[in-house]
Amino acid sequence: MARLTCDEYFVMDYSELINPAIIVVDMVNGFIKEGKLSDPYIARTVQPIINLIANTNHVRQDLLFVTDCHQEGCLEFETFPVHCLEGTSESQVIDELKDYVTDTNVFKKNSINTFTAPGFSDWLNAIKAPADLVVTGCCTDLCILQLVLSLQSWINQNEKRNMRVIVPVNCVDTYDAEFSSHKAKKMNKFALKNMEANGIKVISEFVK
Repeated sequence: MARLTCDEYFVMDYSELINPAIIVVDMVNGFIKEGKLSDPYIARTVQPIINLIANTNHVRQDLLFVTDCHQEGCLEFETFPVHCLEGTSESQVIDELKDYVTDTNVFKKNSINTFTAPGFSDWLNAIKAPADLVVTGCCTDLCILQLVLSLQSWINQNEKRNMRVIVPVNCVDTYDAEFSSHKAKKMNKFALKNMEANGIKVISEFVK
């Protein structure tokens, strides 16, 4: 059974995107293929993300990959199981997306929120308005939610009226965890409604 109900949201035509900058968050082995926080169901987002990248190639401002990359004993491990240690395969972008990764378009983060990652504020300030910030990846209720709320707050604080944060539902997901009460279907629904309530444009998918 699908964990996200895309038909609750409108579709958006690619032609409606304005100078998009695409952010791909934590599409790494440690959330999809191996490790304590991995969930293979998240792989359903891979093809939609590839489609998004391919269909915006001629108008895209930038493409950024963000990866969880933790040190042994980091503070986050007091809340979550050990995952995505630096230098391990868990912290690497999955093979299906590696063709789009370069030496300069990957930022590593040591917390849930990409907004705090070294260099991210410089990247964001380099994006020229008008622009759409399209956020994809995982996890919907954690890394994605904290990033998009931070982006929208930044837009509001700085009166960036010609910038939008867009989240396509078919390009995001979160994990089911047997070791906790973290249930993907419930967490996805909560996160998407929270985004909408805070001014983020949530759509079902992009179409041509």
